[in-house]
Amino acid sequence: MSSIDMANECNGATELIQVLEQDRSWLLRELDAGKWPELRLDLAALERELGQLLELASEKSKPN
Repeated sequence: MSSIDMANECNGATELIQVLEQDRSWLLRELDAGKWPELRLDLAALERELGQLLELASEKSKPN
C-alpha cells in the first residue's frame, strides 16, 4: 500500500470516527434528557462501550 493510499485510509477512518463521536454525543444528550427510560441502562452501557471503541480506533488510526 502506498503512503498516499494509507493517508486516504486514515482520513476516511478519522472522518468516520468523528461522525460516530457526534452520534455518541447525541445519544448521551438524549439519554440525559430522559428519552427511552425503559432502555436507559442498556443504551448507557452501549454509549460507554462505543466511547471506548472510538478511543481505541482513534489511537490506532493515527499515523506512526
